Amino acid sequence: MSCEKCYVLFDMYHPSFHSHIASANESFGGLDRYHVLTELERKAIGSICLLAGPVTLLENVMVLGVISSSAMLRQRPSYLFIASLALADALASCFFTTSFLDFHLLHRRDGPAAYLFKLGGVTMSFTGSVGSLLLTALDRYLCIYQASNYKVLMTRQRALLGMLALWTVTTIISFLPLMGWRCPTEHSPCSHLFPYVDHRYLACWVSFILVVLLLIVVSYALILWKAHQHEASVHRSQGPSVTQRMRMDIHLARTLSLILVIMVGCWLPALSFMLTDISVSLSHDQQRAFAFCSTLCLVNSSVNPLLYALRCRELRTVLCRMLGRLCVSWGSGNGSGGQCKGERSSYSLAVDNEERTSRDAGATLQSVCEAMDQTQDNNTTEQLGSQCDGH
Repeated sequence: MSCEKCYVLFDMYHPSFHSHIASANESFGGLDRYHVLTELERKAIGSICLLAGPVTLLENVMVLGVISSSAMLRQRPSYLFIASLALADALASCFFTTSFLDFHLLHRRDGPAAYLFKLGGVTMSFTGSVGSLLLTALDRYLCIYQASNYKVLMTRQRALLGMLALWTVTTIISFLPLMGWRCPTEHSPCSHLFPYVDHRYLACWVSFILVVLLLIVVSYALILWKAHQHEASVHRSQGPSVTQRMRMDIHLARTLSLILVIMVGCWLPALSFMLTDISVSLSHDQQRAFAFCSTLCLVNSSVNPLLYALRCRELRTVLCRMLGRLCVSWGSGNGSGGQCKGERSSYSLAVDNEERTSRDAGATLQSVCEAMDQTQDNNTTEQLGSQCDGH
């Protein structure tokens, strides 16, 4: 029997065979419209991901290690939120780097389920990162505006419940496309940025992120306003002596401005392209620009440990002590204990210097918290001040 007759007989008994093959080829061909980067652009984005990805992972793993190794830090709600942020950014460095390089550089042709699972991991990590930033901002807001009731309102149990609720909602939202809210790319591409992603889902997710970012900005604006009011009242009560040094609210304004500029600058370009994709069809140039802008979200995850974790004096102190112990243990095993003792003392000196240089911005929050609760005794006030000073 000839091969031609075999195909005829196969088509008679399996008429859907060629339709499945055509559908699969059309699906894989539909993914080609998302592979728009040139060879030079692929090398540039690959270099950014391969540089920022491992750095982000190491930074956030270090933060998680420091917080988990200290019983004191694990009891503080503010550091639990920082640990949640570090976990999200560590996951982002893994999911984003691997999936982004896999799709744009290696041009892997995954099916809908495999691709949406990878995209869900990226979405979960970045959504968890922004949500953790919101928890951190709300924690600082409560420290300022509810100073007398801060320890009652923000307990460790409530902080853990807030983190559990955050990650539950984040996981559900992120994997909705995998659960069925998707678009058949082989027929008509819903999104020109993400295969199989429905425009309505993309609109809902972008709106959710924009609302969260707006709440963060409003929280920090209210914190800065409260600090400004406190410094103005101190200036009126103490007179010209306060003008001999830079006002504390100016230091705080610089710190918060830096945080907000980096956060908005890293997220707004990518979100702008997503909003444009919802309303109009994007060109290849816009798709290529979005690929570069999306790497800014990874850069934001690499900057977060520096802005939120390593600026905290208590966390830096624990980190330096850990480095000192590692140096002593390494030196004892290599017969250089005396040198490590000197290095350990240099660590302690560095901690003291860092505490003095960072005291201005942190002291504003501490002084405002203390002024909000003048009826408390000195011990309670000092404890509350240390809570806010860690920020």
